[in-house]
Amino acid sequence: MSISVMLVTSTYRNVGSQGNEPYPFQEESSGVTSSKGASADGFGQAPLPSPAEKPAATGSKESNSPYINVYLTKEQRTERVKLETYVRGVIAGEMPADFELEALKAQAIAARTYIIRRLELDDHSGMPATAAAAQADVTDTIDHQIYIPIDKLKELWPKDERQEKLAKLNKAVSETSGEIITYSGEPIQAVFFSTSNGYTENSEQYFQEELPYLRSVASPWDKLISPRYQETVKLKLSEFYAKLGLSSKKKPVIRILDKTDGNRIADILIDGKTYTGREVREKLGLASSQFSWKLDGDSISITTFGYGHGVGMSQWGANGMAEEGKSAEQIVTYYYSGTKVEQASKIALK
Repeated sequence: MSISVMLVTSTYRNVGSQGNEPYPFQEESSGVTSSKGASADGFGQAPLPSPAEKPAATGSKESNSPYINVYLTKEQRTERVKLETYVRGVIAGEMPADFELEALKAQAIAARTYIIRRLELDDHSGMPATAAAAQADVTDTIDHQIYIPIDKLKELWPKDERQEKLAKLNKAVSETSGEIITYSGEPIQAVFFSTSNGYTENSEQYFQEELPYLRSVASPWDKLISPRYQETVKLKLSEFYAKLGLSSKKKPVIRILDKTDGNRIADILIDGKTYTGREVREKLGLASSQFSWKLDGDSISITTFGYGHGVGMSQWGANGMAEEGKSAEQIVTYYYSGTKVEQASKIALK
């Protein structure tokens, strides 16, 4: 049985500012935003649980159930849609429609894999404990996958682009209809993120569990095409120390102790205290756990490379592969090692 993940952050990997989104998503964290660009961390940003934390597969779903019940958080109601309609709404929420068609198709396959796997496990993690959400399978938020409701879909694009964009999303869905990513016959945990630093990351070097299909691979396209490949933030040292839980008021002594296979910081020593790269990234709100720094008086400038946790499929990398003529199947089987693309109908929901 494949593992379940407590998903905490999955929105459009926002490439631009968040303030002018036509549809107000929650905090930036995982998917791409439909009108701007790729997101930071895809579904599965939370640590992969240990086997003991896997939900029991006692589900009541029929193997060929064509409907998904999506809880619309802001409206506090459930929208019942066909599987492929759900997938279209997720692509709209997780990847810009101006990405290459094969990249959108790869995102469609990943999105479909996620929900099929969730149904297979009868996984209700992350659902609100409310009567309105009681019959829902999944939310429309970063807790699972961002989903754009049918009545909001056209609001994503200017009026003169709506027909073209919607047709492109429909094509991405129809040309991958029923397709999911499997490993040893089971739907995978299809985590994704916005932009790599040149390599993806092994799952155990960011999350808690080692998965054979989430291995580090080269992703050279991101540096060339992603607007989020490199960014610099500047913090006052007082803020830097406070966020790290340190009380020192002097200039920090910082030393990298170890790197991951994906060339991100595994462990770093800051004023005598050891942190993981992930801890520093999350405490300081950095784009990536690969970073360099420069001290300047009472401030520190930190430059990050890549955007997101780095595990699984890079969305900008997928777009770069598509630009080179790679198919959606080639993209997903590249980023998810040793996997296959198969019809979901082959997977019997327990």
